Amino acid sequence: MRSDAHILLIDPAHFDVRYAINPWMQPVHWARERDVYMARARAGFDALYAALVSIGCRVSVMPGAPGLPDMVFPANAGIVLDGRVLVARFRHPERQGEEAAFEALFCRLQAQGVVNSVTMLPVGCYQEGAGDCIWDAHRGLFWAGWGPRSSRMAIDHIEAHFGHTVVPLELVTAQSYHLDVCFCPLAGGDLLYYPPALSAASRARVEALVAPAQRIEATAQDLAHFNVNAVNVGRDIVMSRCTDRLRATLTARGYRVHEVDLAPFMLSGGGAFCMTLRLDRRVDAAQPAACALA
Repeated sequence: MRSDAHILLIDPAHFDVRYAINPWMQPVHWARERDVYMARARAGFDALYAALVSIGCRVSVMPGAPGLPDMVFPANAGIVLDGRVLVARFRHPERQGEEAAFEALFCRLQAQGVVNSVTMLPVGCYQEGAGDCIWDAHRGLFWAGWGPRSSRMAIDHIEAHFGHTVVPLELVTAQSYHLDVCFCPLAGGDLLYYPPALSAASRARVEALVAPAQRIEATAQDLAHFNVNAVNVGRDIVMSRCTDRLRATLTARGYRVHEVDLAPFMLSGGGAFCMTLRLDRRVDAAQPAACALA
């Protein structure tokens, strides 16, 4: 089984939980059993890699950098569409060192012919990559979160750079600090999301664009398990350990759920989607009549 999905992972050798910049991060808890969690993190990373390969993905693993423990979450590195990369600008100083590191990484990928161009956002225009700007292949548009991390002004830059519609969604809870924590477009137009994370106006935008039959509402438990932070390739969904209710719902809709133990990464506020970045997104794949891949 092969797909066109080309996914970037960052090796977790430098992963750690040293600070708290979102409500999920638990550096004190982590420090008590750091060696155990580091070993489990490596095992979880290897299991994620294996799950992605098993569903037909091409997976590229690149090194992180010392002192940048959250580089293991490359969804925040930038937005990639049609081979064009818009590199992230991070709000918190703890992650701002990743900007130059990811720019260099993308330039290496450009030299290898994986991407075509690499562009930096203006300084001070906070936008944290695909974690806050998710391509919806079925609808041919971006959903862009703003509020806790990414700025509202970044949405205009994204729209101008890529030339495609960007639907702004205001995030109103600290737990959903990035859109990918609470929002996951699926193949064929389905949407797995947690409505309470969005403002009333943003929920209305979603409801105007996504039919009721296509909306799958996650629970607070699903959110806490990082089940919405999932990787979808065709009918396959890779996620952290899934709640029984959500697994049954997705299975009934024809999806195959692949569960991976990502608990150590959840202590830093990340799940499967956070740990990946799609490098192959193409606008010409956004055809509702051919939605086997999303």
